[in-house]
Amino acid sequence: MFICSFKASTLKLFSIIGISVITLAALIFFIPSSSYATTEEIAAMNENISFKNVKNASDGAKFLAQYGWEVASEPIEECEITIPKEFDKVMAQYNEIQKQQGLDLSKYAKKTATRYTYKVTNYPNYSETVYANVITFRGKVIGGDICTADSRGFLHTFSMPETAE
Repeated sequence: MFICSFKASTLKLFSIIGISVITLAALIFFIPSSSYATTEEIAAMNENISFKNVKNASDGAKFLAQYGWEVASEPIEECEITIPKEFDKVMAQYNEIQKQQGLDLSKYAKKTATRYTYKVTNYPNYSETVYANVITFRGKVIGGDICTADSRGFLHTFSMPETAE
């Protein structure tokens, strides 16, 4: 007879990771292909946004506030991730979202980064749980997203939408 036990934090970690993977996989089928913003358009969108000096969880919350997101200063998860050397289909699609906001994870292949995950409290016209992920490397934001894990799941750039997905 085998008996397995997990701490609540272990279950939460595996739940969040599982939900994230399922959401990313589902998004491959739901994200329409579209033209990407030009470098000038990206610069205009991020004109007043600072991607530097994000060295801890509190800084990550302040970074998200630049886009208008309200989150607790403490994340629900903080973990180290390794950016893969070669991107599979899901990771390539995720990196396309990063490119839409002027970021590119491929520049950080094989590097270990920190991901902060926060619960968003002010997503417009949406009552389900929404998460914000901020990926940093050496104090600089290199990627991230706003997403949900419910059945109508979505994942998009840091920009605040005009209406709910």
